[in-house]
Amino acid sequence: MKMKSTLKVGLISFLLIPLLLAGQQSPSSISHSFFIAGPQFTGIIGEAGEVVWDSKKPSARDGYVLKNGNILICWADEVREYNKKGEVILNYKRSEEDMEFGTAVRLSNGNTMITESGTHPRIVEINKKGEEVKSIPLQPETDNVHMQTRMARKLKNGNYLVPHLLAFAVKEYQPDGTIINTFKTDFAEFGGRKAETWPFTAIRMKNGNTLVTLTHGNRVVELDAKGEIIWQIDNSIFEGDPLVDPCGAQRLPNGNTVIASYGAQKGIKLFEVDKNKNIVWIYKDHRAHHFQILTTNGKPLKGAPLK
Repeated sequence: MKMKSTLKVGLISFLLIPLLLAGQQSPSSISHSFFIAGPQFTGIIGEAGEVVWDSKKPSARDGYVLKNGNILICWADEVREYNKKGEVILNYKRSEEDMEFGTAVRLSNGNTMITESGTHPRIVEINKKGEEVKSIPLQPETDNVHMQTRMARKLKNGNYLVPHLLAFAVKEYQPDGTIINTFKTDFAEFGGRKAETWPFTAIRMKNGNTLVTLTHGNRVVELDAKGEIIWQIDNSIFEGDPLVDPCGAQRLPNGNTVIASYGAQKGIKLFEVDKNKNIVWIYKDHRAHHFQILTTNGKPLKGAPLK
């Protein structure tokens, strides 16, 4: 019988740890504050578990606290930026009823990058006035609007990294829409397409590798420049099956990885693993589609929030 590595301290051990504050538990005394874009709550949770800020509009898909303290949030029908007073200073709405926005990211030049799924799927960049300044056509290989794409990111070389769920592919696009690289995620060792290892979030890291969450496949993988798996986690190594439709992910400066189990109706909603696949922190309250860790034990995370 195969033994799971559990939560390394063990699920039972985790349950014996006193609740830190409103849903956070950690054998290493880790406490985070973080932004959540989720189905019931979209806002900021403090390290003490308190609601620091509430957008009053649930069901967000993506969002970030920006360097200037403003908050950028993406819903399926619109993208908003709030200033520190809670005022909406940027509002970009979909132009067609059947269109869906998937993500919104503030770029280094001040523009905002948004993914639009629909009849003509694309990435659009808008300026501070909400005016379109760039459009990049996408090739999701499906007419299913909801399943065309999710968490796209712009790379330092000016290209775009885009996960396409039903294409089982993370594609790198040039600004003219040309695809120059594709990482397939229907890995034979996981069972091929029957395993539904749809790519959801794809993050190009400083070491050149790419971190990808594979939603229905309940896996997270790190791929090298050739698309080969060099690190991965799945529920076979844990007790309690914490990976439930993993969507959002974030690689922290210390090398740990935080993952959102979007499909978890009960139990763990966010959890953090170290390089050795030990679970070192969990959060059990609000479900998260995407998130952003902001502080750890009172200290702001090093580096730009959008990395």
